Amino acid sequence: MFFNNIHTRIRYVFLITLILFLFIIARVFYIQIFKYNKLNDLAESLWSRNLPITANRGVITDRNGVELATNITTTSLVLIPNQIVDKDQTASLLAEILNVSKEDMAKHVNKKTSIERVHPEGRQLDYETAEKINNLKLDGVYLVKESKRYYPYGDLLSHVLGYVGIDNQGLSGIELEYDEYLTGSDGAIKYFSDGKGNKLERTEVYEKPQDGINIALTIDLEIQQSIERELDNVVSKYSPEHALAIAMNPKTGEILGMSSRPNFDPNNYEEYDTETINRNLPIWMTYEPGSTFKIITLTASIEEDTINLFEDQYTDSGSIAVDGARIKCWKAGGHGTQTFLQVVENSCNLGGYTGTFLSSKMLI
Repeated sequence: MFFNNIHTRIRYVFLITLILFLFIIARVFYIQIFKYNKLNDLAESLWSRNLPITANRGVITDRNGVELATNITTTSLVLIPNQIVDKDQTASLLAEILNVSKEDMAKHVNKKTSIERVHPEGRQLDYETAEKINNLKLDGVYLVKESKRYYPYGDLLSHVLGYVGIDNQGLSGIELEYDEYLTGSDGAIKYFSDGKGNKLERTEVYEKPQDGINIALTIDLEIQQSIERELDNVVSKYSPEHALAIAMNPKTGEILGMSSRPNFDPNNYEEYDTETINRNLPIWMTYEPGSTFKIITLTASIEEDTINLFEDQYTDSGSIAVDGARIKCWKAGGHGTQTFLQVVENSCNLGGYTGTFLSSKMLI
């Protein structure tokens, strides 16, 4: 009886052990087969670090494919504080090259973060500065490629194109209006390190950046250059407070050229005041059409044969009463009797009004 109880207990213990063993095997199988990808991603997220690679912004071109806003490759400084062996020396050397105080650089070097982008003093470095940093061969100091916006024609079409900030975000003009299309998706060089920041012997992963979408404008570069040249001539000769011009295809409404003065170079927008860089005068300011509208009304009258430009005459007495108000000609005493061609040549206010009256009466 005693031995039977022992055997029974042994069988129970063996059965329980077998069940636990099978459960462990099943659990390991479930984790390895069904949960492997999720757990592997979680593990990699703990080990992986990303050195950023900025995407190129979409290129802006004129109607013929000439690039008006493009990109150039620059270099930026990135630190991995846990990999820096001599933090004091590293801060001193970098501060000297970047022409900043050691105290400011020490804040970057000693920051408690996995990756520290040195901003703004370490952004978009020139070749000479980047070469000096690279020659130091310092642990935890990396130089990564970065895309920078570049406007090859300088101040040409500056208000229309706009400009971007240091992070390549659109801040005005086309750059701002279509920022979501022009902005690409950044990539990275992914490497792996332990909790102390020591680099693990694992293959680095390159995640390719996705460039932004290109945009073609209706602008014609040759027409735009003509506008810019003539505006410069106007400013040089008359020194006006403002000068602006628009060239449009009247059949389609397409803008072929647009510019104003004062303007700016979007490559160096920070050197200008906010009024200059943020106001596109041709669409920002409002003007009375004035004498320019006389051509439209007289053209409408000629088109509908309500006046003969060469034979019909108008006598300008110097003023006329219209709906209780008195309208005067710009010339004291008026222009006297003249043909409607002379009305145009003299920019006669009252003759222009008569053309307006005739064309509007014809429309009614």
